[in-house]
Amino acid sequence: MNDENCKAMNFKIHRGTKEIGGSCVEVWTDTSRIVIDIGMPLVNPDKTPFDEKKTENQSREKLISCGILPDIPSLYLGASNTALLISHAHKDHYGLLRYVHPSIEVWLGIGTKILIEISNAFGDEDWKIENYHHLKHDKQFSLGDFKMTPYLMDHSGFDAYAFLIEANGKSLFYSGDFRIHGRKSAMFNWFMGNIKKNIDYLLLEGSTIGRTIMPFKTEDELEEEFVTVFKQTKGINLVYCSGQNIDRLVTIYRACKKTGKTFLIDFYTANVLRNINKRVNSSIPFPSKTNFPEINVYYPHFLTNRVVSLGKKEETIIQFLPHKFDKNKLNDLSDKLVMLVRPSCKYDVEHFLHNLSDGCFIYSMYHGYKESNLKTKKFLDFITGKGMPIVDLHTSGHADLNVLKKMAAAVNPKNIVPIHTFEADRYADILDAYHIVNVNDKETIKI
Repeated sequence: MNDENCKAMNFKIHRGTKEIGGSCVEVWTDTSRIVIDIGMPLVNPDKTPFDEKKTENQSREKLISCGILPDIPSLYLGASNTALLISHAHKDHYGLLRYVHPSIEVWLGIGTKILIEISNAFGDEDWKIENYHHLKHDKQFSLGDFKMTPYLMDHSGFDAYAFLIEANGKSLFYSGDFRIHGRKSAMFNWFMGNIKKNIDYLLLEGSTIGRTIMPFKTEDELEEEFVTVFKQTKGINLVYCSGQNIDRLVTIYRACKKTGKTFLIDFYTANVLRNINKRVNSSIPFPSKTNFPEINVYYPHFLTNRVVSLGKKEETIIQFLPHKFDKNKLNDLSDKLVMLVRPSCKYDVEHFLHNLSDGCFIYSMYHGYKESNLKTKKFLDFITGKGMPIVDLHTSGHADLNVLKKMAAAVNPKNIVPIHTFEADRYADILDAYHIVNVNDKETIKI
């Protein structure tokens, strides 16, 4: 190989130039290789929802041949010159991690590792991350030819990072998933004043392009909306949100405190909050009679039976028994409760709650799941059938158009590449001050 190629830095987006989900970017020189994210697809090539069951009992070779796993041989062979970075704990960014050779270095945040471990503990998953290293905000480290600098970002996925990647005098910035209207918005203000400018390529997520041009509500604004609904509701408030959306759980908890409500969470969510509190951020509320007495724990019928059948009772259930809420008291105390639910909690809602029409169901998830996710649709139909009103209280986990422009201004890139978007063709209009490079999946770009 000639000297010019030896000094080059190359990248390839394996999936994400024309879709949201399944994120994976490969960056390499002649002697070193890093992979950023190895996500599960969210959609098929025709944009219909992707079924994760397609990956069950399939070999790596089969998954590579059908385009689900990225074709990066060194990642599966355990090559010493290859490392993997995981930006955050959403499955469309880490969901295929179990196929990576256990000797590969995996770099991820402490919170990200915790959330992946909890997901595995509650699922039928027996794989572990073996050779892991923890990311630290603004702490540079080296991987072969590469110098890597992770930056903590505000996102609905806790402990989410963006990455500055430098090698041979070239630079690439991977935005990851980010926003500035959550509970870590101050991180972006610091970032704008400290990030290196004039980078060669910015890989910029555009999840929300095409959805709305309006700014998104902040978590603080959303908190006040929760307070209003809680005050106006005569009966119980049921809230459907992700048990790993820490910002949203904090929002709901704070609204409960302001309205004198008890926040009733399932023991899965209790595991998430306790681990994040103990190992990452002690301000995160979790079931504690001393520090957060407003939080109680209930044991959903389906989830409890599943965990027991998997033989995982000791690691997931026992520790929260002192905070257990008796489901037989749900009706008597309904006006004092805010209860976190999901479709698998239908049995508990149906058998232990009456007069649902006196309460209010709050949907706090991406609106698209109402139609694309059959379990969600059936659950909402059940709630409506019981005469319970449904209110949407949600804000996006991703950047709005104005924030995308702020990211571009912060790093002042020579080139912007659309990624994690269905609307790559619209970048040129939105970011007209920059050179937009539209590439295809699996296309090699030499910097």
